[in-house]
Amino acid sequence: MEVSEASYQIIAELLCAQTGQQLTESRRWRIGTALGGVFRQHGISNIDQLVCMLDVPRRRSHDHDLASEVVEALLNNETYFFRDKPTFDQIPDQVLPELARSREHAKRISIWCAGCSTGQEVHSLAMLFEDQKERWQGWTIDILGTDVSHSAVRTARTGLYSQFEVQRGLGVAQMLRHFDETPDGWQIRDHVRHITRFQQHNVLNDPPARQRFDLILCRNVLLYFDRSTRELAFDRLSSGLARDGFLMLGAGETVVGQTRAFVPSPHRASLYEIADCAARSSAFAQA
Repeated sequence: MEVSEASYQIIAELLCAQTGQQLTESRRWRIGTALGGVFRQHGISNIDQLVCMLDVPRRRSHDHDLASEVVEALLNNETYFFRDKPTFDQIPDQVLPELARSREHAKRISIWCAGCSTGQEVHSLAMLFEDQKERWQGWTIDILGTDVSHSAVRTARTGLYSQFEVQRGLGVAQMLRHFDETPDGWQIRDHVRHITRFQQHNVLNDPPARQRFDLILCRNVLLYFDRSTRELAFDRLSSGLARDGFLMLGAGETVVGQTRAFVPSPHRASLYEIADCAARSSAFAQA
C-alpha cells in the first residue's frame, strides 16, 4: 500500500509520542499491512483517510481511541518461549546461581521483563523456577512483565496460547508438564503463573516498582529507539536494577557507546551490570 510522505510522518510522530519508538524508513513497508485490521474495523480505505480521521479534530474521545488502535497495531509483538536459547540459558546456568548466593539471607529474587509482549518470556522464566522447585523451596520469586501494549499485556495475563505459539521454543515434554490443552488453546498451569504478574508500562517511565530488581530483561526493545531515547531508557533501567544485579539485552543490542550507566558483564553475552559494580563481576568470573 502506497504511503505518502506526509501521512508517513504523522503516523511516525504518533508512534514516537506514545511509545518513544521510531518508525524508521526500513519499517515503512509494514504500515499498510500492520494497519489492515484497523482499516477493516473502521471502514477505512487508505492511510491518507486514516490520517485525516486522526488529525481532525484531534481531541474527540473516539479519535483518541483510534490513535491508540493505530499505535497498538504498529508495535512489534514478536516473541516466543525461551527465545535466543543460548543467551537465555545463561540465566539458569550463571545468573541464578550467582543470585542464589548473594540473596541467600533474604531468600527473595525479583525479575522484571520490560517489553514482555504476550508473556512468553515471563512464563519461560517461571518454568525455570518450577523445574528447580526443590532448589527454590522457601524462596519468594516475583516475575513482573510489562509492555507498552495494552492488548499484549491482556494476552499475557490470560496465559492462553495457540498450538503454533506453544510449539515455538517448547518441547513436547515441557508443553505437557506446564500446559493444559483446552478447546481455546493451551493454558499455562497455575503452578507456573503464581509467581508472575503483568502490567502496562513504558520503559521510558520510572521503574514499575519501588524495590530494585535483581535481574532485568529488556530484549529487542531498545532497537526501536533513537540514541537520546535509548539513553533515557538505560537511565530508567539502571534506576530499577539492584546495584549487584544483571541486565540482559537482545543479541543485537549493547550498552557500549550508548550509556555510562552499564558495562558488559565479563565473559557473558548480552549481560550487563551497573558500571560502578563491575569489580564484583570480575571477581566472580575468576572464582
